[in-house]
Amino acid sequence: MPPAADARAGRVAFTHPAFTLFQIARFMIVAAVEMQAVAVGWQVYEITKRPLDLGLVGLAQFLPGILLFPISGHASDRFERRDVLSACYAGYALCFALLLALAQRGLQSVTAIYVVLVMIGAVRSFNSTASRSILPQLVPEQHFPNAVAWNATTFQAATILGPAFGGVLYALFRGPSAVYAIALITAVGATISTFRIKPSEQARPREPMSLKTVFAGLHFIWRQKLILGAISLDLFAVLLGGAVALLPVYAREILHTGPWGLGLLRAAPGVGAAIMAVLLAHRPLRGRSGPTLLWAVAGFGIFTIIFGISRSLTISLIALLLLGASDMVSVIIRATLTQLATPDEMRGRVTAVDMIFIGTSNEFGQFESGLTAQWFGTVPAVILGGVGTLMVIAIWAWLFPELRHAGEITSIKTLGLEDASDSGGGSEGLPS
Repeated sequence: MPPAADARAGRVAFTHPAFTLFQIARFMIVAAVEMQAVAVGWQVYEITKRPLDLGLVGLAQFLPGILLFPISGHASDRFERRDVLSACYAGYALCFALLLALAQRGLQSVTAIYVVLVMIGAVRSFNSTASRSILPQLVPEQHFPNAVAWNATTFQAATILGPAFGGVLYALFRGPSAVYAIALITAVGATISTFRIKPSEQARPREPMSLKTVFAGLHFIWRQKLILGAISLDLFAVLLGGAVALLPVYAREILHTGPWGLGLLRAAPGVGAAIMAVLLAHRPLRGRSGPTLLWAVAGFGIFTIIFGISRSLTISLIALLLLGASDMVSVIIRATLTQLATPDEMRGRVTAVDMIFIGTSNEFGQFESGLTAQWFGTVPAVILGGVGTLMVIAIWAWLFPELRHAGEITSIKTLGLEDASDSGGGSEGLPS
């Protein structure tokens, strides 16, 4: 293939206007959320000086997701996903406005911040499900792997620029108010942008809402052992290896830097992930995806350990960059195989379950990190988490032999999955 044609093939998802508009809106909202996360983390630690309170930041956002996942998944299947996204982006804007109002009052208690974070967690539950479920409606199936890679690139670009910009704003204006104000404006812009997205027709659930239909996504994933193994591997690996929650402690107490340094630390995984996502968009994964997934998660654990023992800002940034690159490989493999194997009419419910696994690993992982740091100390908590991630890989490779034998992520057949057309799922067997 000529270089020009190869370059066009690498960007084929952007030939679809709906996908392009969605990426613009998604970039804006993710950047706003990441800016807010930097400001909240530094603000909370500045008020309390306790790692445990940073863990509670994650817990406050995790609990609503657990409680609302059956409803959020069904909402993404029952209602127009673009409208769900618009409502979520408006909800984010409201939360940022509340954080701005609290900051303007010179708040010295974290209780009110936690209340707003619970609201953010509720909004995120619906947003995450709708955001991932709408993607197959924006591009044809043959362009979907490319869309997944660029969707991940957009997300990671926002996680680079959002924290870095948020950290600089916090340092320049000596407080979180400017960060929350810019996040609010950005969220309003994202809300307006979603109205221009015109997705393809959405398949609706045939059955009325019931406990059976609400939990159909969980049943589907349980039957598809490859999907179950992949997302549960990510859950426990990131749950144990999540060092992001403790970055304010590392920035202030160990690396002796300020809010700008915290912004760089939060952005570093995104830099590595974005570079890897662009590479995978132009050079898709070949060969067996299962072993690649296992090695990628192993890299995540190893670089977590390196970050944990580092006392140099430069080495810490490099470790986080490589950690993000490793994580991106597993993200793309998991997202592609999950979406390819799921019928459209239940994609929201399956995605909701997937997002519970992700939320457990991310937000609850923050709580776990804060708790273990309070018990054992910050550095031992991070190192033990990295070691735990490596142990999980060995156990999962034994528990789920499907992971060791999974094929290419180009279609259902190459993965070893049958195209499941009902909530019962497809074949549990894979080629040897």
